[in-house]
This record gives sequence, C-alpha cells and structure tokens, in this order.
Amino acid sequence: MGSSTKHIFITGGVTSSLGKGIIAASLAKLLQSRGISVTIQKFDPYLNIDPGTLNPYEHGECFVTEDGAETDLDLGHYERFLNTETSQDNNVTTGKIYNNVITKERKGEYLGKTVQVIPHITDEIKNNFFKLGETGKYEVVITEIGGCVGDIESLPFVEAVRQSRWDLGPNNFMVIHLTLIPYLAAAKELKTKPTQHSVKQLLEAGVQPDILVCRTEKHLPMEVKKKIAQFCNVQLNCVIEAMDADSIYDVPLLMKKEKLDERVMTKLKLTSKSNTELEQWKEFLGKLKNPTQEIHIGLVGKYVSLPDAYKSIIESFTHAGASLECKVNLTLISSEEINEDNVDKKLGELDGIVVAPGFGERGLIGKVEAVKFARERLIPFFGICLGLQIAVIEFARNVIGMKGASSTEMDPDTEYPVIYLMEGQKNLTQLGGTMRLGSYPCELTKNTKASAAYGKPKINERHRHRYEFNNKYLKEFEQNGMIASGKNPEGGLVEIMELKDHPWFLGTQFHPEYKSTVLNPHPLFVRFIKAAIDEKQQK
Repeated sequence: MGSSTKHIFITGGVTSSLGKGIIAASLAKLLQSRGISVTIQKFDPYLNIDPGTLNPYEHGECFVTEDGAETDLDLGHYERFLNTETSQDNNVTTGKIYNNVITKERKGEYLGKTVQVIPHITDEIKNNFFKLGETGKYEVVITEIGGCVGDIESLPFVEAVRQSRWDLGPNNFMVIHLTLIPYLAAAKELKTKPTQHSVKQLLEAGVQPDILVCRTEKHLPMEVKKKIAQFCNVQLNCVIEAMDADSIYDVPLLMKKEKLDERVMTKLKLTSKSNTELEQWKEFLGKLKNPTQEIHIGLVGKYVSLPDAYKSIIESFTHAGASLECKVNLTLISSEEINEDNVDKKLGELDGIVVAPGFGERGLIGKVEAVKFARERLIPFFGICLGLQIAVIEFARNVIGMKGASSTEMDPDTEYPVIYLMEGQKNLTQLGGTMRLGSYPCELTKNTKASAAYGKPKINERHRHRYEFNNKYLKEFEQNGMIASGKNPEGGLVEIMELKDHPWFLGTQFHPEYKSTVLNPHPLFVRFIKAAIDEKQQK
C-alpha cells in the first residue's frame, strides 16, 4: 500500500451532530490553501448501502456526486468548501462493507475460512480507507468516521483506525477527536468530564487521539485546556477550541487562528508548497457579512421541519447571494399548509418563490397553488426537479386546459400524463441506486433565460429522478408559451422549461444545487436572485 499518502481520521464523542463534517472540510480547506492536494471521505456506520432510500427526516438530504452516487450530505460540504468533486469512493457505509464481504464469501474467495469481524470486516474497511490514497492523486486523505465513539455500530471502524496506525507508520497517521465541553449554567462552569470519558472510550479501543477539537459555546480558559491535555494525554497546544460560529464558512478561519493546520503539518511532517492565505475565501466572507441589499425568498417543500433536508439549496443561496452582495432571507414554507384561500397571505410578501425537490403526493395541492401564484403575479419562480414537474402540471391544468393533468407518480390513471415514468424505470423492482443519477449533458436553446444565465450552449448537471416530462405534449406547451430551453442531446429528455412572458420563471429537471460552491456560485441561483432583486425594486 502506498505509504506516500498521509491519513487523518476524524472521530467524534459525547454526542453526534457536533460538526465533524465542517471540521473535516475546514481542515482540508486550510491544507489546500497551503498547496497540499487533499480529499475527504465519510464512513457511515449504518447498514443502508447508501442514503438513497432514507427519508430526509432521518438523515437530511441525499447528496448526489458527479458519478451518480447517492451519498451523505457531508459530501456536499466537502465539495462546497474545496471546490473539487467527490465520487462514490468518498462515502462508504457499514452496509457497503458487509455487502462486499458477503459477496466475496459467496464466491468462495475466503477459501473456506470462518468469516469474522476481525480480520475480514476490518480489512475491508481498511481497503476502503486507503483506496483514494492509492490513486496517487492526493497527499492527504481525511476520513470522517460517522456516529459516536462508543456506539456498537462504530466499533469495527474504530478498530480499523487502530490497525491503520500500525499499517501506515507514525508520520503518515493521525487522529483528531471532536468532543463537547458543555457549559452548566447552574454551576456556571465548563465541564471537561464528558470529554475525558469520550477519550477514555477511544483509548479502551486502542486509539490515542493526537488532537482534540473541543466544541464549546464559551471560550476555554487556560486552566481548562491544561486539565483536558493532562487527563486526555494530548499536548497542550493540541487542545483546540471550536467556538460556535455565525456561519459554517467562518470555521476555516477560526481553525487557522487556533493553528489546527499547523499542528497537523508538524505531526505529519508536511511542508507548505504555497500560501494563498485564503484570499478568495476572505473576499467571499466579506461580501457575505456586508450585504448592500436583501430579499425575501420562500422555499416551498414538504420536509421543512428539518432544514437539512434542503441543505444544498440553502447553501446555494448563500453562495449566490454573497456574489451579488445580497442577503437572502429564506423562509421554509410547508406545502401542506398552502391552499387557494391562504396563498396570498403565505406568499404575497415574497420577492421570489422556489418549489423544492421531493417525492410522492403529500403537499401536491399546495405546491400547485404556489406555482400558479408565482406565474399569475409575475413573481420570480424557480422549480427544482419535482418543482419543474409541478410547474408543468399547473400550466397544463390552468393554461392549456388539460383538466386533471398530473404525473403518473401521483395519479397513475390521469388522462393527461404530462409527467411520466422514464423508459428505463418501468420494470424496476429495487429502489436503491436505480434512478437517473449523476451528471448528464444538456443543450440550451438560444435566446432563453437559461442560455443567458449560463452564457454557453452546453452544460452538464446532476440528476436524481425517475419521472420526466412527456414529450408527446411538448408542442402544446410551446404553443402556449412554456418552452423547453434545455434538452438532453441523447434522449431528448426535457431538462429545463421556462415561460416566455414572465420576468423569470424557470424549472430544471436536474439539481443545480449540487454543483454550487463557495468560489463558483451556480448561475441559475445567481440569475434567480437578480430577478428577485429587480422584483423587489419594482414593488
């Protein structure tokens, strides 16, 4: 195995959701700014093969990579921070590991051996740990271990981490442990005991952390840091404070101030090749924090009680808004609460309306009402995936006069199936990983809102859907003023629909939010925000 690649493992203790993904992405960003090639991978301890079949309420959104893998939402953070693409190799689950081992066992590859967690499962985990490093493309691979140290399901991962130190050697291996230092208001003090217990659990599994990153809402006084260092066997300068930040995009600079990257460079004996000092990043933060104008956008969807379900869309508005020095106030509105009688009250004050992706019939009526409202009141509208399909259904029903037009997903017997199941999807019995997934080309029609936004005739965007626009009805739509401004060159699949006589009304079958990053905000989000700014000024 290639010893030239250095591996950093990030584990978490005390509680989940401490922000391992953001710490991983921030550290990677800092190393990248020093000219070091780096990638991040996420190992999730659940048994689903991937998050593709998980309810967004369970796990937040499902992020889709260029090569069509359905992955954990942390991969979205990795891409947005690093401005580089991830792949199916960047997200591995327990399900995937066991699936691989059992497949090998059934083929007889273990030559009659008893297949066990150690060595077979742990070896398979290690193979996956090292896989990206062996491509020769990266000097550093950061591996985030999902879940919490001490969970039954993460034990094989922690054991594989322990063995990796032995496989890689001391200068090519380090562990960063993220913990919580709670503040007890009644006692008016910060408590280090949960961190001590968490590190003790890690030590019981044979893993000594090199750096502790301590999440806290108050500054850690020196005596607290000393206590942590002493009781957790780490050097004092390796106890790093991670205060709650205003924005996740502040975290790289906070970690730089705490010298996280320096500690890592020293331990792994790395030398900086360049120092870009994060100029563009700071410029982005400056614009983000000092907007010259603000707008109000409504995001209509059915998973609004968990904002993580729309993580990439929310972040795309942050990137595009900052590029225009505009603060985007995003309100999540439940489609189930919108109807004909209250739509004006719910949406009347907005400068723009987005109808979000999703599956199934729940909240359909509210989404149709939202689209109708945006279309008739000439409010800028952006429909993503299901959002495009709803726009098509609304237009068919209310403009073309196809009463009861629908998608065969919602109404299998509709007289006007303006949205229907893609050919390749008709005989499927399995759900996982079987949609149209990943990057596909799209050709744009000249002189349209879409081509003006992108400024080029051909684009590539990422998909995650089963149903598509039914081309049988395209002529009628175009005669009535809704045109297909983007199509897949191979199959003629409609990718973008827009209205001619409307300030900005556009829907995409793909998910533009997957490709928006801090340094490359997505052009459709930028144009939509511009249209909303104009709308506000006209009011």
